[in-house]
Amino acid sequence: MSKVLDSAIDVRKGEEIDIATLSAYLKKNNVTIDDEIVVKQFPGGFSNLTYLIRIDTKEYVLRKPPFGANIKSAHDMGREYKVLSCLEPVYSKIPAPILFCEDDAILGSPFYLMERVKGIILRNKIPKDLELTPDHFKKLSIQTVENLVDLHSLELEKSNLISLGKPDGYVVRQVEGWIKRYFKAETDEISAMNTAATWMQSNMPLKETSAFIHNDYKYDNLVLDADTLNIKAVLDWEMSTVGDPLMDLGTTLAYWVEATDHPALQSYNLTWMDGNLTRQEVVEKYAYLRNLNVDDMLFYYVFGCFKLGVIAQQIYARYKQGYTKDERFALLIHLVKACGKNAENAIKFNRINNFY
Repeated sequence: MSKVLDSAIDVRKGEEIDIATLSAYLKKNNVTIDDEIVVKQFPGGFSNLTYLIRIDTKEYVLRKPPFGANIKSAHDMGREYKVLSCLEPVYSKIPAPILFCEDDAILGSPFYLMERVKGIILRNKIPKDLELTPDHFKKLSIQTVENLVDLHSLELEKSNLISLGKPDGYVVRQVEGWIKRYFKAETDEISAMNTAATWMQSNMPLKETSAFIHNDYKYDNLVLDADTLNIKAVLDWEMSTVGDPLMDLGTTLAYWVEATDHPALQSYNLTWMDGNLTRQEVVEKYAYLRNLNVDDMLFYYVFGCFKLGVIAQQIYARYKQGYTKDERFALLIHLVKACGKNAENAIKFNRINNFY
């Protein structure tokens, strides 16, 4: 199975880091270095930059914001490191945090180092030499929901996870905040995104509950065991907080692409392949495990679609402004439009799937 483990490649042009400066900093902070550091880059993801740091026989992962990003908001490395530190005593499926650097002089922005958890990460296609059957996907999709329930069930006070967010008024802040971000990053007028923004403002739920939430929970943020395909670790905690868990579920549902969804969405996830639960089945499984009445998931799904569209729009806007040369980003405008269309269809048909 070693051939299908998530692997790193040469660092993309324009995203190099200063190895000599990094080496000196790590030595100063008690990371043993007896040989030259080797730096590679993990190719997946569209947000923070993720590097493989190989030091002798040990491997670490370094995370830093993308160039041109506002590091005080969604790319706060100190906060992501704090999340991992709070989770470490109460949740086992994370990479252990090693150190955090807030000094911009080292790599141009804050960064943190964590252990590398080796395994398979399912992105937009099945890794070469790996055969996944419908039974594999059914097991994985069920386990993915079960693990989300585990996260939403974590104790907040003793673990200090409560310090990561302000649950009161969370839904209103999220709706208003993501709408503001969208129009700040807007490059093209997309009527479906405008429709979703207006509808959400008039349809916010009156009640909400609180839990620790991941806020970016999807297949390509899961590290799977190469032999069992069980979840070994969850990655990318940059947007984690304490808030309404149904908002978290809504985001996951937006990522949970089905076979009839727009091809632009299918190219970013594998939940559309045979065997996976449908979005409605995800909701039913989640509701059963948490003993909740979640009959009305429409608002949360619309929010998730809009939020995913905004994330893609923000990255696309950075590309248009020349902050990154990664050609993958040129296609993200199609993802924005597809997310807006799913939100618009959900509103139109009053359901979260089977639009076509």
